[in-house]
Amino acid sequence: MASLRAGAAGRLLSRLTALNVVEGSVRLAAQAFLTALPLLMTVAAFAPGWLQDLLADSLRAVLGVRGDTLEELREVFSATGPTSNTTGAVGVIITLVSATAFSRALQAVCERCWHLPRAPVRTAVRRWLLWLVVWLAYLLLQAPLRDGFGAGALTGLALSLLSGTLLWWWSQHLLLGGRIGWWSLLPGAVLAAAGTVLLSRAAHALLPAAMERSLDEFGPLGPVFTFLSWLIAVFLVAVSGLALGEYVASTAWYPAAAGRRPFTRTG
Repeated sequence: MASLRAGAAGRLLSRLTALNVVEGSVRLAAQAFLTALPLLMTVAAFAPGWLQDLLADSLRAVLGVRGDTLEELREVFSATGPTSNTTGAVGVIITLVSATAFSRALQAVCERCWHLPRAPVRTAVRRWLLWLVVWLAYLLLQAPLRDGFGAGALTGLALSLLSGTLLWWWSQHLLLGGRIGWWSLLPGAVLAAAGTVLLSRAAHALLPAAMERSLDEFGPLGPVFTFLSWLIAVFLVAVSGLALGEYVASTAWYPAAAGRRPFTRTG
């Protein structure tokens, strides 16, 4: 029994190594930092006041940052975004197109997890844009979601796990173009959601102090590097969850437990 477990652990480790989980996580964190989050700030800059307040509340809910640290992050993102020299609706559109680099990076990770060839660009552009819009809406709703829409922290945790699972489940299906069945994608969605939600809860307690300390020691760039390190950790957990999900779906017991046939790659 011990040898079987060691063999399974060895195969799993070798699969994670072959997928370059760390490299994919760093790439996703970099794209989120350079394109996706500046998009959020750009959209908020042209949004009504209530939406800007919702964004600030959601950032506080996810990161726990406030005051000077939050203002430093806002200034850095607004200055480093690709629309720093553009204004109005044209700037928002340019930023949205630039932010598809994040969608493309996530799609590449999902395809690598499932050993699929790259989808043609002409058929994937609309999926990239749709995913970004849904991602933005999900991030903006983090504050009321984590509060359970007024029902309390326990309800908020349950809703966060449920919504995170649905988001990762749908994200894989969308970015893979439906080439993998829904039930095969479920384990990865559950693992990615559970890992990122729990990590975010831990970060809410630890990250504010780390950011304030880095602000005092290194100035305005200190919180930025701390935040980037946190992004890398988030995507490391998420990508590992997706890769483990593919491993679970490939086993003999999961399709039997789910009452389904073994997964097939369609298209």
